[in-house]
Amino acid sequence: MIAMGVDPGTAVTGYAFLEEKGGRIAVLEYGVVRSKAAEPLPRRLEKIHRELGVLIETYAPAVLALESIFLAKFPQSAMILGHARGAIMVAAQSRGIPVQEYAPRLVKKAVVGRGGASKEAVAALMQTHLKLRDLPKPADAADALAIAFCHLLHARTQARLAPLSKSRGGKL
Repeated sequence: MIAMGVDPGTAVTGYAFLEEKGGRIAVLEYGVVRSKAAEPLPRRLEKIHRELGVLIETYAPAVLALESIFLAKFPQSAMILGHARGAIMVAAQSRGIPVQEYAPRLVKKAVVGRGGASKEAVAALMQTHLKLRDLPKPADAADALAIAFCHLLHARTQARLAPLSKSRGGKL
């Protein structure tokens, strides 16, 4: 299974593609889509949609794992982030790729073991878990790796629990 992780943003959107085969998780690609703050928002959203769309078509992920929106201190920032998330969701949905959302604290807990972990700790553990030679940079790309990794861990757990659920008549 190939999972795409995305850390949304209008200036920098992190992305990552991880593949799980035979219980091993391998990095296919990770990076960021950057846009200039001076560009109009619609142009920035179009760039995110277009560039992620090309990557989706290249790697054909089974799912796009996306960081869910968090309660922001600044409502305007949350609204703008919501626009970026919308462009990302449409890029996936228009290509038949389902979207799964994960809260930032859940991602950190899955990767580091605690929901309040720092960005540096997330990057360091992604380097360790994924056997990367260098620390993944920038932080947005490291976060995207963590989101995809979290999804693959979640999918493993769901696969292990499915037989138990069936044996109990659909109830755990």
